[in-house]
Amino acid sequence: MTLDIRPALQPWGVEALQVYMVTDRALTAGRPLDEVVRAAVAGGAGCVQLREKHLSTRDFVAQARALRPLLAACHVPLVINDRIDVALACGADGVHLGQDDMPAEDARRLLPSTMFIGWSVETLEQVRQAGQLPVDYLGISPVFATPTKTDTAPPWGLEGLRHARAGSRLPLVAIGGIHEHNAASVIAHGADGVAVVRALCAADDPRQAASRLLGAVQAACHGTPSSA
Repeated sequence: MTLDIRPALQPWGVEALQVYMVTDRALTAGRPLDEVVRAAVAGGAGCVQLREKHLSTRDFVAQARALRPLLAACHVPLVINDRIDVALACGADGVHLGQDDMPAEDARRLLPSTMFIGWSVETLEQVRQAGQLPVDYLGISPVFATPTKTDTAPPWGLEGLRHARAGSRLPLVAIGGIHEHNAASVIAHGADGVAVVRALCAADDPRQAASRLLGAVQAACHGTPSSA
């Protein structure tokens, strides 16, 4: 299947989605978020989504602006979870929307054409619907059960992921319960990348964790055993 790489995502390439870091400052064991993100990017995280459910808008924007130059220097896109206003204020590279967030059509109208949009999908009907929406990649959520998010639909599982792949030409990013030991199976069943929270934010060494995860993903993409 030839992927549909839409214009906003083209400057980054689908490779940027291979190891997709989603932040959670509650998991960093007191370490500054910037420090954990910097280490993960050094290890191979190709995309960083800033997710802040409890910060004020002012502090959310400040955190995003602090990460922006760090990531830009590494040619790693900054994605803002949910908040169109924060994405616009900090000049993010992308936004990620869930099923209860602003409709993708409205987001696309408000955002610059260069800012890509990710969309979380929980059913095959949503996967099919996405082909007609102005979104650039799909978040298949959750693939496995995860303690990080408890307000999710039932897990897709690997076979569900395979069906999602058959139903869409958009890049697929799998999230939920993914780590270095199951990432290869997720890629083999159709994902183009893996999004992780705990596997990087809670890692003792985020750089090494990202490197091992990237190795597993790239080995699976090329059909070779991982050395991780």
